[in-house]
Amino acid sequence: MEMMTDLVHYVNSPVVGERKLSLSAGLYVHVPFCVRKCGYCAFYSVPSLALRTRWLGALDREIARRAQPNLACDSVFLGGGTPSLLEPGEVAGILHALRRSFRLLEGAEVTLEANPGTVDLGKLAGFLSAGVNRLSIGAQSFDDEDLEFLGRIHRSDDVRRGFEAARAAGFENVGLDLIYGLPVRDRDHWNCQMEQAAALGPEHLSCYALSFEEGTALGKLLAEGRIAPPEEEEARDLFLHTRRRLEELGYAFYEVSNFARSSGLRCRHNLKYWFGAPYLGFGPAAHSFQPPVRSWNAPDVEAYVSALEAAGDPPGGSEILTSAQRALECLFLGLRTVEGADLDAIEALVPGFGARNEGSIRRIEREGLGRRSGARLALSPDGLAIADSLPHLFDLSSGS
Repeated sequence: MEMMTDLVHYVNSPVVGERKLSLSAGLYVHVPFCVRKCGYCAFYSVPSLALRTRWLGALDREIARRAQPNLACDSVFLGGGTPSLLEPGEVAGILHALRRSFRLLEGAEVTLEANPGTVDLGKLAGFLSAGVNRLSIGAQSFDDEDLEFLGRIHRSDDVRRGFEAARAAGFENVGLDLIYGLPVRDRDHWNCQMEQAAALGPEHLSCYALSFEEGTALGKLLAEGRIAPPEEEEARDLFLHTRRRLEELGYAFYEVSNFARSSGLRCRHNLKYWFGAPYLGFGPAAHSFQPPVRSWNAPDVEAYVSALEAAGDPPGGSEILTSAQRALECLFLGLRTVEGADLDAIEALVPGFGARNEGSIRRIEREGLGRRSGARLALSPDGLAIADSLPHLFDLSSGS
């Protein structure tokens, strides 16, 4: 399918540092394997490598079937699951298949998610040689009791060793993921986690509030009343404190859960999701977006492999987003970022938006939740703490 041109989405491109966000597409590969399921994880994965070889072959077929040689791409993200369970040669093969089927630009950001319990210096050096230039290490905590509660396979010493090995291997762009809001843990404990992470000197930090998703082990404990999440006010205070403390430690906030040492070290691939750029996803459970079409593969590695081995497409689905749906995403995702939502882009999608929502914008400003500057509505720290609840204030109908 030829890439669809959609200038409305391209309008919604924030200035990042001294440059506009790239309009190039992103490529995502979902690696559906892990050692065991973490207690909080709702992402699709299977705790077995039995289908690994067949999955690699099926992935190569899917990439070839969906080739768009003229589609310029400047980011690749290998997520999961646990991509670091793959061997460097296998990662090199995946990247070769992507380069064969798409126009991967020079200097493209190539990220691999790594569990610190699955890597060593040799493996990390191999990933770098394969073409990976950015690591996202799932630390989650520097407290072994936390890691046990979360169901992680690694311990705090593995995080430090993994980070040091990444530097020794030659990686100059390394991010750490952390989780906060664990039951019975206080602010001092969370401060300790942030400070230990910052002391290592990563270029990027992602800090996620612990969620209790249905179907996960922690979700079950919550439903049984055996654990409880932080109260709403406590969660808000933790969010605000996280932003303040990380900025003191040298990390600039740029999205509700993400911080970077400089604007040039923001995750280029994730920016595409937040600002409506096109991306293609490969592997079971992967999603794609080529405006205005969203498509997805079913979260079933066995069905994925079988369909592609039979020279078919993997099971999944697609939808054409309406202008109202796209406007809602533009608003919802834009408000989560430091740049804010692009009101002109939303107006282009749903004419009359500005006039119908002037009262809502003024209310947000009056209550200290955000500020309009030109064509952008950016939230204050207090507004960002409740960003996901604000889009309901707006009328996104076409007005016709």
